[in-house]
Amino acid sequence: MTAVSASAPGKIILFGEHAVVYGQPALAVPLHSLQATATVSPGPAGAGLIIRALDIDTTLSLAETAAHALAVAARLTLDRLGAPEPDAEIAIESTIPIASGLGSGAAVTAALVCALSEYLRAPLATPELSALVYEVEKLYHGTPSGVDNTVVCYGQPVYFVRGHEPEVFTPAAPFHLLVGDTGRPSPTRETVGAVRAGWQREPARYEAIFEEIGGLVREARAAIESGETTRLGPLMVQNQDLLRRLEVSSPELERLIDAALAAGALGAKLSGGGGGGNMIALVSAANADRVAQALSEAGAARVIQTTVS
Repeated sequence: MTAVSASAPGKIILFGEHAVVYGQPALAVPLHSLQATATVSPGPAGAGLIIRALDIDTTLSLAETAAHALAVAARLTLDRLGAPEPDAEIAIESTIPIASGLGSGAAVTAALVCALSEYLRAPLATPELSALVYEVEKLYHGTPSGVDNTVVCYGQPVYFVRGHEPEVFTPAAPFHLLVGDTGRPSPTRETVGAVRAGWQREPARYEAIFEEIGGLVREARAAIESGETTRLGPLMVQNQDLLRRLEVSSPELERLIDAALAAGALGAKLSGGGGGGNMIALVSAANADRVAQALSEAGAARVIQTTVS
């Protein structure tokens, strides 16, 4: 058999952080400029399936590994296909930062499952692929939302309301984003807990903020589906103002957001839990490099350019 490769993108939250926990919608989009890639090639006879995660210098034998997420992913794929364990090697590489809210775990799993099923000449349909990735996501997150696996497997924007199936939708026109990494980890558990404590103290005030954020998410989806993507800029600015009122921003995030807007970004906001982590900026093709330079000069540890199309 010949070698087979498959890739899957990262993802980022565009609108709706925190409010999504309280019943409001959220939007997430793929980051195609970041990719996880799995390559399956024939291995020595009798060796079974060997998985090599090159970025973390980890080698696993499927026969000898039970709980590791990569082994679980391979085993679920074989079970789904009713296929015996092949004598093969899977090499995995990824440009998606780990534990950064960019969908690394889901992308690596999707690439592995897709490559292995294609190697065995039984490629999975996208809904089946997404369902398998979701099962592995449970190992990472316990009770995942379903957003990461859906965005990563379909490679399209996703509209999500907690308790409902994520909805995939298609942009009518491409738009350009920059992701700026503050270099400071995002303490998501802490920021989510702080918002919950505030909501418990002042439920009416917090519910009003959540509802405003939900309205912005619905407007953003309509803008993306109609191709009026410049409308996203002001919506980002409004969403960031509401996130400030929830007290989940940080000096590092604010510095990058201010730098992006000063350099001509159409909008900018934090993405994810806040307190650190990443921010995003809406840019044009003409000013993307200028804004990226401004983010770097403002202290961004990493700047990622991507187009949602």
